[in-house]
Amino acid sequence: MAAPKKGRNASAQSRPGRSLALILIAIAALTGGMFASGNTTPRLGIDLAGGTSITLTAKNEPGQPNAINKTNMDTAVDIMNRRVNGLGVSEAEVQTQGADNIIVNIPKGTNSKQAREQVGTTAKLYFRPVLTTEVSGADASASPSPGASDKATDKATDKATDKATSSSSATATPSATATSQGRAVTDALKAGSSPSASSSASSSASSSASPSASASVDPATAKLQADYAALDCSDPAARAKAGLGVKPTDPTLACGKNSSGQWQKYVLGAAEVSGTDIKKAAAEFDTQGASGWKVTMQFTGSGSEKFAAITGKLAKNQSPQNQFAIVLDNEVVSDPFVSQALTGGNAEISGNFTQTEAQDLSNMLKYGALPLSFKESSVTTVTAALGGEQLQAGLIAGAIGLGLVIIYLVVYYRGLSLVAIASLLVSAALTYVLMALLGPAIGFALNLPAVCGAIVAIGITADSFIVFFERIRDEIREGRTLRPSVERAWPRARRTILVSDFVSFLAAAVLFIVTVGKVQGFAFTLGLTTVLDVVVVFFFTKPLMTILARKDFFANGHKWSGLDPKRLGAKPPLRRTRRASAPVDTKEA
Repeated sequence: MAAPKKGRNASAQSRPGRSLALILIAIAALTGGMFASGNTTPRLGIDLAGGTSITLTAKNEPGQPNAINKTNMDTAVDIMNRRVNGLGVSEAEVQTQGADNIIVNIPKGTNSKQAREQVGTTAKLYFRPVLTTEVSGADASASPSPGASDKATDKATDKATDKATSSSSATATPSATATSQGRAVTDALKAGSSPSASSSASSSASSSASPSASASVDPATAKLQADYAALDCSDPAARAKAGLGVKPTDPTLACGKNSSGQWQKYVLGAAEVSGTDIKKAAAEFDTQGASGWKVTMQFTGSGSEKFAAITGKLAKNQSPQNQFAIVLDNEVVSDPFVSQALTGGNAEISGNFTQTEAQDLSNMLKYGALPLSFKESSVTTVTAALGGEQLQAGLIAGAIGLGLVIIYLVVYYRGLSLVAIASLLVSAALTYVLMALLGPAIGFALNLPAVCGAIVAIGITADSFIVFFERIRDEIREGRTLRPSVERAWPRARRTILVSDFVSFLAAAVLFIVTVGKVQGFAFTLGLTTVLDVVVVFFFTKPLMTILARKDFFANGHKWSGLDPKRLGAKPPLRRTRRASAPVDTKEA
């Protein structure tokens, strides 16, 4: 009877307890980490835990050529993905549907309102010079002196989003007539950013324009005058239309809130710097000053030059034309004053930001503007109750599948089924712990397709045991006893298991790469459980089988062991025979 080879293999075979101890220690360590982190259950996806599904439809800007194409839609999906991931959202799905729709699925536990604002906001950012500004609408009659005058530091410190300020000396009187407002606009547009512009713009706000003066205004400026006079920024519909469809190179109207919470309306010059000139943006807390949360920006090389040029030009003017407005999606989020050229390539937007406001703004600046505008077509809420029913159905299906596999193993393999069941339990424990830990680590969330992947993995794992058991039985049928049968069967079974698992893992990897959305959950779970199958077979199933081969119940082929030579139709035991020596002739000649 052939004995196992000596050397490294024999040493490994003689100490299978080391492998068992190693995998049990690994399970204990991972379980301890799971409880220590407080993440004792896997994160659930939107289809199991509930959440929000948003449908966004792309739209073309009025008067602009059709920009809805596959390239722009794919770019928008990528930017939205990064935005929601910047919010710390796990398993948020962003994918196209048809030619002009994007579906965003956000799991429960996320601020859905915040996420909706993030994914749908175009985030087109421009730095524009302020030509004139005043308090608008009902706020104008409530406060004749709309704001305070703050100076920008070398970092362009200013009042921030929803708290933008204006200068009282630069603002037209709230009771100004439409004619006087139009005259101020005309003078501001003619003067541009020249040093004398501010005085003419300011004085014109309180004077009446003659009919002949109005007649000399070109049609575009006249329209801007009329729109500015009629603009009521306290009206949401009017705010949405302000500046809509205006090119970055043209003057525009915009709205924003000042530090008193009042709506302010602006006439702004052509954009001098855009959001694409920003290299980095981050939300930071000012620990040395009183500004609280702020957004810092670092410009690109060309952006730094543009920013230095515009601030140098504005610094020569008087209020309000020594201001520039930071305009995000046609809304003024800040309007700092400038006293000198800012050449450092850095700027910050500071004020009374909350942490969420600062992070939202930096997130949009950091990940860039969407190439298209979108409207929210529908918002659907998936309740946790529906998700719970789906999860329960998935778990029932998994339990039925596992039960059928166990019944088959017990009926066909008898005592060997204990090895298979123990291996399945170890694999299940590893899978559960890793899924719980991967939630906070990489944002993995368990969805219904992922549950299906885990169910499919039961069959893959059981198949590995069956391959190994059948190889052992083949050796016993050849007339070998159990211990050498285990060691001779292992190399052959190992090759088959590795090839089979490699094919499964390759299929899962390809599926994960080429698909989007929930199908990736199926592919990820399938790939993870395939890797764990190799780990369990090598470090648990094989060592455990080596130990059991030394026990009489299995070694002697008990009829309930699943290794009974008679039931397997084994040949007579193999015996070594010595070569017969040549006969010696003892007769003497």
